[in-house]
Amino acid sequence: MVASGSYSAAARVLGYTQPAITQQMKALERAVGTPLFTRVGRKMKLTEAGESLARHAESILGSLSAAEAQLKAYTRLRTGRVRVCGFPSANVTLVPEALSGLAKDHPGVQVELLEGEPPESLRRLQRGECDITLAFTYPGLHEEIPEEVTEVRLLEDQLTVLLPTGHPLARRRAVHLADLAEEQWIAGCPRCRANLLHECAELGFVPDIRFATDDNLVVQSLVAQGLGVAMMPALVLPSLSLNRVCGRVLEPAARRHIAAYVYRDHLRIPATAVVLDELKRVASNRVGC
Repeated sequence: MVASGSYSAAARVLGYTQPAITQQMKALERAVGTPLFTRVGRKMKLTEAGESLARHAESILGSLSAAEAQLKAYTRLRTGRVRVCGFPSANVTLVPEALSGLAKDHPGVQVELLEGEPPESLRRLQRGECDITLAFTYPGLHEEIPEEVTEVRLLEDQLTVLLPTGHPLARRRAVHLADLAEEQWIAGCPRCRANLLHECAELGFVPDIRFATDDNLVVQSLVAQGLGVAMMPALVLPSLSLNRVCGRVLEPAARRHIAAYVYRDHLRIPATAVVLDELKRVASNRVGC
């Protein structure tokens, strides 16, 4: 109407009848409480109020068009932001591999990487601070999660013992946990420490824990200096950065369960779903999954 200069011309452009256009304009003027057009000869000219409304209309229509384009990008997986909270050993193994696959196949999907040990990482999910959280549990330990949260099992992670390379037991392929009863120990996060105490108690001894840290690099450094041995998940072994430590399989065999947690409704968000699929793909390629 603004560009065409008359009701009849606007009707032809829009595919409506001229009376329908006239009726809509009159209704709009009644709604705003002031005339929007005035006739100048055969043309319709915007009043001051009409010019103001037209400017806002252009802005609104432009925003709607941009919003529509952005929503189409989301649904077609060209873009999207997903917040992933992982525990340290997952963030140096599973997550980077998944991000590499995403960068290749879905470059518009952006991932914000957060870090947290369970159960705090699960609480972050419930507080809305992340979209996907990765967590691990040990046999006999079950997560308490809301009904609306879905657990997606990723893999079973073999537990190993981290030894200095000069340790007498380092020559073995596997080490029995009972043979380490007299060793000094370096414990990990509270959940890992609790599992260490449980595993040792099952064999009738209490480990002599001298240090505790959830930083895997610190654990490696302490072991390298001969300050103790550590129970370490196999997921960490590929990231060992020191040549003075080695990992050996523990006997009896023990594993931890690794899973992703996501709100069920978020599975319908394409970007979230594709990140989760990539995590599952990476996990399936690992031994013991």
